[in-house]
Amino acid sequence: MRYALTSERMRAAEAAADTTLSGLMERAGAALAAEVQRAHPSGSVTIVCGTGNNGGDGWVAARALAEAGRAVQVLALREPDGLAGEAREAAVAASGSVAWQHVSDARTLERAVEGSSVVIDAIFGIGLHGAVREPYRSLIGAIATCGVPVVSADIPSGLDADTGVAAGPVVKAAMTVTFSALKPGLLMEPGRSLSGRVVVVDIGVPVVGVGALEVPGRCDLRGLMRWPTPEDHKGSRGTVAVVAGSAAYPGAAALAAAGALRMGAGYVHVVTPAPAAGVVRQAWPNAIVRPVAADDDGAIASAVEVLEAVSGADAVVVGPGLTTGTGPTAAVRALIAEAATPVLLDADALNVLTGEVDALRRRDAPTVITPHPGEAGRLLGSGVSAVSHDRLKAASALSGDRLVCLLKGPGTLIAGGGRSAIVGSGGPGLARAGTGDVLAGMIGAVLAQGIDTFDAAVLGAYLHGRAGERGAEDLTDTCLTAVDLPGYIHLAVRELSDG
Repeated sequence: MRYALTSERMRAAEAAADTTLSGLMERAGAALAAEVQRAHPSGSVTIVCGTGNNGGDGWVAARALAEAGRAVQVLALREPDGLAGEAREAAVAASGSVAWQHVSDARTLERAVEGSSVVIDAIFGIGLHGAVREPYRSLIGAIATCGVPVVSADIPSGLDADTGVAAGPVVKAAMTVTFSALKPGLLMEPGRSLSGRVVVVDIGVPVVGVGALEVPGRCDLRGLMRWPTPEDHKGSRGTVAVVAGSAAYPGAAALAAAGALRMGAGYVHVVTPAPAAGVVRQAWPNAIVRPVAADDDGAIASAVEVLEAVSGADAVVVGPGLTTGTGPTAAVRALIAEAATPVLLDADALNVLTGEVDALRRRDAPTVITPHPGEAGRLLGSGVSAVSHDRLKAASALSGDRLVCLLKGPGTLIAGGGRSAIVGSGGPGLARAGTGDVLAGMIGAVLAQGIDTFDAAVLGAYLHGRAGERGAEDLTDTCLTAVDLPGYIHLAVRELSDG
């Protein structure tokens, strides 16, 4: 398992390392130089060094590259004698053998980098939070538009290492050489797109995974699957009850059923208002449709009927296409209060619970919620902009000991039970109505097979994302639809089984 460390955890890990800060800087700079040599083996190198430890890493890299015979120049945002601590030591040690000049304005920097084969960005590291002041703001902007490939040291300058958000100009790197561990900001947009190829280098800092952001790969996820065995029968593969659909949105129930069926559920019971039942039967004749009474709008009318229909299920998925009238709201609240099995709440099941996160935390049985940023903002009462500014914080705020939050978006975040994870699969082809319904059904099937709630959300999110990627390969991100998506789940599962 790989881990991504926030700036606070990274500093704590560095403090616990069995070496000095000066030693870490030497290793970081040497590793940065080695990666630049591999990626850009010829031509001149320009290194833009800031005033802190990130700049010190840059000065060490400059010395190492010069010793390797490369033509190197340092553009220093502060003269070596004006620096402090280990950064000053590194700069003074390098300044005698490396050409350097002090720069304080964008135009000087633009002229100085002309003709360079690569620029190393060593202005700001993981300590930056919030807006950048002048002259750094203009200098970062000049690097971002210089037209020369950029390699960033640890994190692209201007980017918040914890959130992936930039409050102003930010360097767009072709490659980021990050030290010791991934940083959350490298994995969440826009940081993911601004970081280029990310290389993690070991500089001797022990990375403790407990409490850190998990970044699972295929080998981690393969062990989570409940793979079929010769002894299996349909009863042992789990029963999912999907409470979804309405006269207005019958397809939502069919799509959620599709996700559950494709993920290998033994039985899928679709609890839907009578006007929507025919659509589900036609789409998936192998689903067991349990029609319930409908109100005048074609939505679920009776919470009692819903509770009876889901009895015996191993997991319940509720929300897609329900609408938010009196009947659906009563059904959602009844399931939260009375269902003893794992319940996943999506879409309209979340829309009827604005500001009621505590009610979800009080459930004795495991619960998964799958909001997009708008739904998360309504649940928290904070608005979508606050969620988007710090997605990891929002996901954590919507979780609890038995409550798992899967926050949708590029870089899907899962939080709950003291753990957090990020899933990088997926793409713009999934930005379509109905794809979340498929995801809800997929996770429901995994929950019904007895997989831990947190792990089920991670596994479902990964396979859903890979199915979307495989579908886009065939149909393009433009043409992929939610109806197409279930037809690619098997490819994602096969990849996992094959390794």
